[in-house]
Amino acid sequence: MFSADTRCKCVVREAVNYGERAEHLPLDILVLHYTGMESAEAAINWLCVEESGVSCHYVVEEDGKIWQLVPEGKRAWHAGKSSWQGEVDTNSRSIGIEIVNPGHGLGYPDFPDEQIESIIELSLDIVSRNAIPARNVLAHSDVAPGRKCDPGEKFPWKKLAYAGIGAWVDPVVSNGWEMRLGESSEAVAALQSMLIAYGYDLEITGEYDHLTKICVHAFQQHFYQQRVDGIACDGLISTLENLLKSVRADV
Repeated sequence: MFSADTRCKCVVREAVNYGERAEHLPLDILVLHYTGMESAEAAINWLCVEESGVSCHYVVEEDGKIWQLVPEGKRAWHAGKSSWQGEVDTNSRSIGIEIVNPGHGLGYPDFPDEQIESIIELSLDIVSRNAIPARNVLAHSDVAPGRKCDPGEKFPWKKLAYAGIGAWVDPVVSNGWEMRLGESSEAVAALQSMLIAYGYDLEITGEYDHLTKICVHAFQQHFYQQRVDGIACDGLISTLENLLKSVRADV
């Protein structure tokens, strides 16, 4: 059994599915997930058994109880097939927190205040000790758009950012102009360029294709939660522009 890394009160239970981090990559990402299972007990048990093929560093229950399952220095198996800023080995670069919530397939309830307060406390501890930049505090859906949708549009990213965790700008209200699947223009290419500049994995084609749509959808779940449909309105584009300016100013 290993000793807890966090200064937060937690229970240690060792998972089995983890290994060594790639030596050439920095530990510079925090990924937040939801468990997507009916109960905390079922989720923790699944994350700790070999047959699951998955694990994570931390689990936060609805009442705020924190579990650590993998040492931070080790590579947990939480992000799966994913990419950020052109690097596909997200697991080697990241610490993963699983948030107990049944998810979109099982009613997707709100995240309790007690749970969010523990997530804030734990995340602050992690990003401060590991010098994780604000722009790299991410949703699972950011690094695996289309394949994953957690922790989803109900997760209070703004509250975390105001506590000092992650990037945030207030969403800009749309005037009604939109781009959607099937369109082709220089404006689409500019949108793709900005999404890539933030970290999303897609190509500049000028075509509003399926990959562009799912990256827009992921961006909406994190930064434009009032509208989650994969359609890029003028307000979303302005929000993305402001976000890029904000993170560049912080470098």
